[in-house]
Amino acid sequence: MEVELKLLVKPRDVSALRKHPILKKFARAAPREQLMHDIYFDTPDLQLRAGGAGLRVRLVGEDWVQTLKAGGSVAGGLHSRHEWETPVAGPAPELAMLRALVDRKSDWGKLLRSSECEQSLLPIFSTQVTRSIWDLELADGNEIECVLDLGYLERDGQRVDVSEIELELKAGDPLHLFDVALALQQDVSLQISNLSKADRGYALYRPQPVAPVTAQPLQLHRQMTIVQAFQAIATNCLAQVQGNEAGVVHRLDTESLHQMRVGLRRLRCAFELFRGLQPLPQALQTDLDWLMAQLGAARDWDALVDTTLPAVATAARGEVRLTALGLAALVHSRETHAAAGAAVAAPRTTRLMLGLSRWLLVVDAQPDQQMKRLPSYTRDMLEHHQRRLRQRGKQLEDGSVQARHRLRIAVKKMRYAIEFFASLYPAKKMRRYAEGLAMLQDQLGTSNDAAVADRLLRQLQDGSLELAGSAGFVRGFLSAGAAVDDRLMREQCRRFGAKKIPG
Repeated sequence: MEVELKLLVKPRDVSALRKHPILKKFARAAPREQLMHDIYFDTPDLQLRAGGAGLRVRLVGEDWVQTLKAGGSVAGGLHSRHEWETPVAGPAPELAMLRALVDRKSDWGKLLRSSECEQSLLPIFSTQVTRSIWDLELADGNEIECVLDLGYLERDGQRVDVSEIELELKAGDPLHLFDVALALQQDVSLQISNLSKADRGYALYRPQPVAPVTAQPLQLHRQMTIVQAFQAIATNCLAQVQGNEAGVVHRLDTESLHQMRVGLRRLRCAFELFRGLQPLPQALQTDLDWLMAQLGAARDWDALVDTTLPAVATAARGEVRLTALGLAALVHSRETHAAAGAAVAAPRTTRLMLGLSRWLLVVDAQPDQQMKRLPSYTRDMLEHHQRRLRQRGKQLEDGSVQARHRLRIAVKKMRYAIEFFASLYPAKKMRRYAEGLAMLQDQLGTSNDAAVADRLLRQLQDGSLELAGSAGFVRGFLSAGAAVDDRLMREQCRRFGAKKIPG
């Protein structure tokens, strides 16, 4: 199993990277230089790609080597993949040699043995890279290969630049990959890369639009320890966060930003649900709160522009023109999106993601929690949050904004908890319970959007006399609907409060 951490480095920072004290301190010798030419192969309909595999032939010096990589995972920039490698005579794969290494019963073994794969392989893209390699020897026998790749990917005259480093674990604990990365990050601006060269090369062959990444289903097992369950959940949350970085940074996409924020909220919920573990270091907590605030400001304006104002305009039926108000809100939306994109691309966010990934490798349970079994732990947790949700629902009777906010947070946390632990309980019952929670959360979300909109509209109203009339109209319209919303929420709370945790 190949385990490596991939990081992007700006070309202007390459010189500083080469001179970095960490490389000078731990490198056994001066870096080795290699000129590499890779050719990636697949079928016309990309069967290998669909099967989670990648096949390349590489020329290093005068020798050709074929490599098949498949399976594994990517989390926090840490890539873990199965790898099989053999020499070949020239710039074409020799599948017979790989078949001797790969289990014939595995999905990749079956692909290698299919006649279609054998007969229709063709070059998909190629690479030209200059590689510098430092062999690092750390304490306690830990060995890391630090690789700097500079060059490009190419297909039919189209090129994508390559400027990245790979920290590959040769011996020891993966923890030290993050230690080295964080040390380099102190002086060199690096960004985590969850995309391999193959990912970027395939995009030249068949371009794919950047799409928002939603949370993937979790599969927990009742035999897991509490720590293992938490690590699986937190890793799932981080995958959602990092999967949306490109959409936030490069496209200022509203849904990517929303999903990245959801991933961070899910992560914070996981920290609260697993309070029996060692607490998150304060420095990481501070950076996490900072990033949430950056994304939250943009999301607030998005909700006003995309949801609240169109809904009011439709309901008002031309009673007032909201075009100028919408344009002013859109300007704020774009400004806050640009700020959010800059924050996500900043070194502080890279340090946060590296730090969280490293912490997940060492987190442990408090002594009094270590012997608890996962099913009983999660059951106690869900029942506790269900009781708190009922209490928050009763407090809604006073009609205060604070009561609605506390209830919305309680419902949101309960919904995330149900999603996290759904695989441990009967699927049908859990689904019905989650659907009831979703309805209540949607109602509370609409109410919260109205409260946030009032704050933003007041800001627009105070800043422009021309917008005062339309902003005041929308605020009044939303206020009039609040009483109806409160009645609906109280009724939904009463109905949901009678439900029991699925067993």
